[in-house]
Amino acid sequence: MTPAPTTSAATPATSEPTPAPARRVLLAAPRGYCAGVDRAVITVEKALETYGAPVYVRKQIVHNKHVVDTLQERGAVFVEETEEVPLGATVVFSAHGVAPVVHEEAGRRQLRTIDATCPLVTKVHAEARRFASDDYDILLIGHEGHEEVVGTTGEAPEHVHLIDGPDDVDNVAVRDPEKVAWLSQTTLSVDETLETVRRLRLKFPSLLDPPSDDICYATQNRQVAVKEIAREAELVIVVGSINSSNSVRLVEVALEYGARDSRLVDRATELDEAWLEGVTTVGVTSGASVPEILVRGVLDWLAERGYGEVQEVVSAEESLLFALPQELRRDMKAKAATTS
Repeated sequence: MTPAPTTSAATPATSEPTPAPARRVLLAAPRGYCAGVDRAVITVEKALETYGAPVYVRKQIVHNKHVVDTLQERGAVFVEETEEVPLGATVVFSAHGVAPVVHEEAGRRQLRTIDATCPLVTKVHAEARRFASDDYDILLIGHEGHEEVVGTTGEAPEHVHLIDGPDDVDNVAVRDPEKVAWLSQTTLSVDETLETVRRLRLKFPSLLDPPSDDICYATQNRQVAVKEIAREAELVIVVGSINSSNSVRLVEVALEYGARDSRLVDRATELDEAWLEGVTTVGVTSGASVPEILVRGVLDWLAERGYGEVQEVVSAEESLLFALPQELRRDMKAKAATTS
């Protein structure tokens, strides 16, 4: 007879601990300084070198606290209004542009003026003047009180109607529905602006477009880059100041395109470890007025907490450069000639 098989207690299978998901950072490109911001910041730096401190700057040269603080340390004095600038002093107008009345006030005070307005904003000003000269009502899409909107409105105040987003379209009334054109602040959400224009066109079928897109290339490129990383990142960190319109828009775009959470910070010291709970992929980008050193600080902070793998996600290449203001280049050349 075949002996019965013996049995033994089953040896419990040993299981390996489940490895923690790899932590990584998706770094948006392009990010940070645009050509207009780079030009504006360098304008103040070169003005200080050419004329000596103090150089006055009307409003923040760009909307970034770190940049403003750094320039203040070098001798720039930031003021809210032209009347605060001493008679005969040097004043730089910010990248956001100013209304014609500001230039007139500077002339009355005999100020040396350096206009650091972004050339893309200058283009919008020129469009406003042209539409106004043809007696069009101008529907300016933008945020009330923003310096760029104030400056553009000042080019033709009797013709401009401010439209603050799609829901504001129903409130607008014009003199002649057949003579209506639209312009926009350069730093808006691309998607929201397109929706605003769509609604305006339903109300005013003869609506005239600007000769070229008013939202600046850098604003668009940074929003496209955020859309790319937001699809995979649970958290998107946007480096930028709260008064920076394009930085605030990046937070909104990240949430709209899939990020579970998005935070705006001026610098790494404002980050909170609690935001990393359950997060394996962090997206990082920065607004168009943010120097790269602040982004590097955020990446270092994340690396110290296990997010050392950084993958750059490139959605566009940027190579545009703007020349410094003509009046500054003239004076720099004259100074170089006297010291050579």
